[in-house]
Amino acid sequence: MHFYLPIAEMSVNIFLILAMGGGIGFLSGLFGVGGGFLMTPLLIFIGVPAPVAVGTEANQIVASSVSGVIAHMRRGNVDFKMGGVLLAGGFVGSSLGVVLFKYLQGLGQIDLVIKLCYVVFLGIIGGLMFVESARTILRSRSVSASRGKLHQHNWLHGLPFKMRFRRSKLYISALLPLMVGAGVGVLSALMGVGGGFIMVPAMIYLLGMPTSVVIGTSLFQIIFVTANVTFLQAVTTQTVDVPLAILLLIGAVIGAQFGSKYSVRLKGEQLRILLAVMVIGVCAKIAYDLIVTPEDLYSIAPLIAH
Repeated sequence: MHFYLPIAEMSVNIFLILAMGGGIGFLSGLFGVGGGFLMTPLLIFIGVPAPVAVGTEANQIVASSVSGVIAHMRRGNVDFKMGGVLLAGGFVGSSLGVVLFKYLQGLGQIDLVIKLCYVVFLGIIGGLMFVESARTILRSRSVSASRGKLHQHNWLHGLPFKMRFRRSKLYISALLPLMVGAGVGVLSALMGVGGGFIMVPAMIYLLGMPTSVVIGTSLFQIIFVTANVTFLQAVTTQTVDVPLAILLLIGAVIGAQFGSKYSVRLKGEQLRILLAVMVIGVCAKIAYDLIVTPEDLYSIAPLIAH
């Protein structure tokens, strides 16, 4: 059963889109990420123009994040004070990011920039998360291994304007989560992501938050940052395809509820290494598409035949 998307100017299978939304919603509830780092590339892979995929995906992230946050709130795993500080930075960053998106779109370079951002950030974050998680799992299997710290204090933790975040058991400068929120906000606008794939590692390793609190808090700030991105993209770039967003939204809300239930069954390091594997896989696919274009494959085919 196919449906025509007016902004993307193409027909898609309704059940395929619903299934994609459900799958990403499940991952959102499981890992505490908006899922945009997977959904945006998937939409591009099935033929949706990159700017439309970015603008529309932000809307779906809001739905899956709301569903996930509700589930985590019931377990008391949301630090609202930390989420508020991250959100303040996220609003500033996402607003600036939409302005930059509009500028790059005018230059005709937005498709390339979106794909390069995915390759660079997914590659770095996925690689670091995989190495750290693998080391943690190996250490946990050693009887004599001593328990290490998730983060090390550095000059960033000496910044002024310190605040106490009781739910996260932290006493750090408010400037640190503000900067993290702003940086992720810019990426949310440029890449059509909630920023969870960067936010979650930053909250764990840079801010030092417990993994159990990170997931719900990450989803909380993602709701409002991506809502801001969706509104600004719709007004300034007209890249939000409403029918596509609704289909993704329906699947995401359902999937996120199931994902949040399974998240409590896995250890923190297991969640992180699974997320790292998916991040690296998406990065490899996008890099492959950038390097080996269809034109390249057609030119190579005659050589292989001979």
